[in-house]
Amino acid sequence: MSSAHQIEKFTAMLPYATSLALFPIAWYSSLAGGWTVVLLPLIGWFLFSLGDAILGLNVRNADTSTPDHRLVWYRRLTIIWVPLQMITLFGIIWIATSSDHLGTLEKICLFFGLGVITGTIGINYSHELMHKKSRTERRLSDILLAMVLYSHFKSEHLLVHHSYIGTPRDAVTARYNESFFRFFIRVIPQSLRSSFAAEKAMLSRKNLPWTDLSNPFFRYWALQVAMILLALVLGGWAGLGLFLWQAFIAVWQLELINYIEHYGLTRKHLGNGKYETVGAHHSWNAAHMASNWLLINLQRHSDHHIKPERRFPLLQNHDETSAPQLPYGYHIMTIFAMIPSLWRRSMNPRVQQWRKMYYPEITNWTPYNKALNPVPR
Repeated sequence: MSSAHQIEKFTAMLPYATSLALFPIAWYSSLAGGWTVVLLPLIGWFLFSLGDAILGLNVRNADTSTPDHRLVWYRRLTIIWVPLQMITLFGIIWIATSSDHLGTLEKICLFFGLGVITGTIGINYSHELMHKKSRTERRLSDILLAMVLYSHFKSEHLLVHHSYIGTPRDAVTARYNESFFRFFIRVIPQSLRSSFAAEKAMLSRKNLPWTDLSNPFFRYWALQVAMILLALVLGGWAGLGLFLWQAFIAVWQLELINYIEHYGLTRKHLGNGKYETVGAHHSWNAAHMASNWLLINLQRHSDHHIKPERRFPLLQNHDETSAPQLPYGYHIMTIFAMIPSLWRRSMNPRVQQWRKMYYPEITNWTPYNKALNPVPR
């Protein structure tokens, strides 16, 4: 590829690289303290929402036949995030615990903001990497998830969610009328159990016990222990506490997004434990430009479920004729999700309209609402 083409591709990638600007802001906040410790969540939640309001929607689609070598800058972006996040997270743990310019409340706010970043963006980058064929990218995905002590998300997402989306067997498909808080309490243990069961079942099909070292859970546990020990070495017990706090906030952010992506959307039950094929209408979508830059097109979620291996710049926009649309980008919708009455007022009418549009023949939604159609295991 000529240097002119390289520059063109690099320039096209730059809007998605705006997330990298959060790293110097995190370092500045850790050194300056005071009111600056709230900069990360303010920018992550509100600045990009303001950008959505100003820039509007992006419904243009890239050519899906674009070869991988023309997407090299997009790939480099997801790869470089991993060492930058690790250096920033553990570097700030060392700063926060080895100096006295930050008070307790400032540290709590600072690592809340770091959790917003490692959850909203870091886990999202991990999600992009885990779907790729490259062993390097899949291992980098493991490192990002270990930094938030949620490594099993990889197995749950690849082996459970993509297969059973929109069915009771998928823990992260939020039920109709289920509040985020009930969802969060339910999904944490269920996703851990289902991910381990899925890996155990895969090993069983190879006539191997779950204790076989090929079980990725051994790698998950080893990486998570390494992250915990690193936090302890750099910051002592206080450093570990701050690390655990950011990990909790990161998981909170991830599950907020999981809650939004499929709320109330169910696949039609065909009987005998079988469901219809996953379609574009089984995911909520948002074409808001600025938040899709920050989230590397995660909001084009229907296309991701249709082509999970597709790199993020090639994900296609599905409009209201083929997929349900969110009224706002994920940033505002996560705020809605934390206020159950506001969420239901905004989303329940949309779910009901979706049901009328795609399943006019279904008159009794009670089994779907209560998730009473179990899939035989």
